[in-house]
Amino acid sequence: MDAKHRRRLLDRYRVTDGKKFRLKHCDPGDTGGALVNHEESEALLADGVKRLAALQPLLYAQDQWALLALFQAMDAAGKDGTISHVMSGVNPQGTIVTSFKQPGPEELAHNFLWRINRALPARGQIGIFNRSHYEEVLTVRIHPEVLAHQHLPPSLTGKNIWKHRLKDIAAYERYLSRQGLVIQKFFLHLSKDEQKRRFLARLDTPEKNWKFSAADIAERAYWDDYQAAYEDAIAGTATDYAPWYVVPADHKWFCRVVVVEAMIAALEDLNLRTPQPTDDQKRQLAEARQRLEDEA
Repeated sequence: MDAKHRRRLLDRYRVTDGKKFRLKHCDPGDTGGALVNHEESEALLADGVKRLAALQPLLYAQDQWALLALFQAMDAAGKDGTISHVMSGVNPQGTIVTSFKQPGPEELAHNFLWRINRALPARGQIGIFNRSHYEEVLTVRIHPEVLAHQHLPPSLTGKNIWKHRLKDIAAYERYLSRQGLVIQKFFLHLSKDEQKRRFLARLDTPEKNWKFSAADIAERAYWDDYQAAYEDAIAGTATDYAPWYVVPADHKWFCRVVVVEAMIAALEDLNLRTPQPTDDQKRQLAEARQRLEDEA
């Protein structure tokens, strides 16, 4: 796949303006039309992983930017597998992966972005968020009892809280982008039928039973509510500086190709280069070489 086709592929799924965004217009079973061939997908992914691995040390060496890729999805959409495959070739020393679970007492005692801010990647690193601050306008929105545990003043938990949180998130991401953090947000868009098929596969395959939880079925009952919440979240926070990628996830092979190409494009846009030594550094290098060569 050449650069032109890669850009066309990403343009299909990138959302930078949520004014007209409707999740129903996004097909979870899409495979990119003629842009991606299933038979070539394995080679495309392998090539993408290799290219991403080559860009990561340049990001680290330049030490000016950081990349944050966050993943949101319904259960069984393949977040873990996508992260594992896409990041398989990247040096672990330059990567930080954070999986956000249910917040504990310390986290609940702070604002909802506190734990997110603590987990951000440093300059030169790639950060991966498996779930993120968007849980605060998704799961917390669907389950009001979770909001009650956050001990907010009643005057701040009215009907506008979700609109306010989305504005806060957009402003926070604007701030981070101005500090050199490149933000990419991936919603792995799974269909309800495909989720059912994957749940049944987990139940029918003994070695996959551990992946299944009764809570998964309980959350499935809120499917329509989650779809509405995702639509609002994407529409309210999609920007040029922190775009969403609504990635079709019914076909894992295709989902992984889109994600790796998006991450590569973000790093390539930074025009990363190995820092060139200053005159003083060149002199020190020359002196070091001379000392080594003079050793007996």
